[in-house]
Amino acid sequence: MQLLDLLDLSLQGRRDVLALEHERADGSLETLTFGELDARSNRMAHLLERRGLRQGDRLALYLANRVEFLDLFVACVKLGVIVVPINILYREREIGHIVADAEPAAVVVAGSESAALFPAPTAVWDVEVLARHAAEESPASVRRVIDGDDAAAIVYTSGTTGRSKGAVLSHNNFLANGVNLATCWRITSEDRYLAVLPLFHVHGLGNGVIAWLLTGCRMRLAERFDVARADELFSSFRPTLFFGVPTVYVRLLELAPEVAARIGAHMRLFVCGSAPLSAATLESFRARFGHTILERYGMSETLMNIGNPYEGERRPGSVGLPFPGVSTRIVGPDGASVGVDEVGELLVRGPNVIRHYWRRPDADAEAFVEGWFSTGDLAMRSADGY
Repeated sequence: MQLLDLLDLSLQGRRDVLALEHERADGSLETLTFGELDARSNRMAHLLERRGLRQGDRLALYLANRVEFLDLFVACVKLGVIVVPINILYREREIGHIVADAEPAAVVVAGSESAALFPAPTAVWDVEVLARHAAEESPASVRRVIDGDDAAAIVYTSGTTGRSKGAVLSHNNFLANGVNLATCWRITSEDRYLAVLPLFHVHGLGNGVIAWLLTGCRMRLAERFDVARADELFSSFRPTLFFGVPTVYVRLLELAPEVAARIGAHMRLFVCGSAPLSAATLESFRARFGHTILERYGMSETLMNIGNPYEGERRPGSVGLPFPGVSTRIVGPDGASVGVDEVGELLVRGPNVIRHYWRRPDADAEAFVEGWFSTGDLAMRSADGY
């Protein structure tokens, strides 16, 4: 099975169901059904093939949140083309390294200012031009024979300890992660997901987009989180599901108490990750919004590893319990497991974990120890497993 088989539960199985709301360039709101999204991605896939892309090629996306990002991602999934999302805050140095390392067939950007950041002779395609040309292509279905272990995306790490490495996420990695989140967080077609996190990051793409397409819920895509628009977005869309990072939740606490209570009245689940959430923020948010944020822990190389339970205690200062199929160890400098409440390095393994970095056997040798992935993060486990 490949990732497309799960996405087709909505793209094919819910063709007439409203799938997406997003703002056009003129500020008006456009809605699309899953069938319309399927056709858009088919047209984009035909155009990418016409431009020479083949299975195993890389296509880099240097884009803020927009519907064409989704078109391109799903088109690449269908073709077996590997998506390389690039952080839009990156400039020449970081961009140059990623382009030299991943060797994408092309980079998709929005506007000449972004195009100028890429070194010659990189093929740079404007997203607006692609969208116009794709609209002229056939909506006929696209499907290629793809193995579950084939790469779906290469996501570059932040590179805080040296030049960034490309984490090769497979179709199976995305599949396993999506099924876990839909199951453990009870995401269904009845949910309404407000997406504000950047799609170039695994939090927004690997969690949000995959869970949306897998479950067939309705998504409102915002270009970014803006606290000045938070009341408007939450009130007009009335989401039940929201993924954020700690800074987003700190900013949401700036909303007036009556606004927070109104938002909380129709919400089902707030999820937080990408950085530690303080106990003070969790408690303040619970008091204001009436919801206990579900904190979880993941990485670019692993997607989601550990999460607080949907039913049960969401413990402040803890990321909870390993997801189904994910095993964990906490080890000392000698590689031996440490005891309860002792600090050590967290090791993980499971179907969510990459098999290797892109063209970095040296990094593979350092990161993988007898089948375990070394996260480099410190952790401790309580007596009850949190």
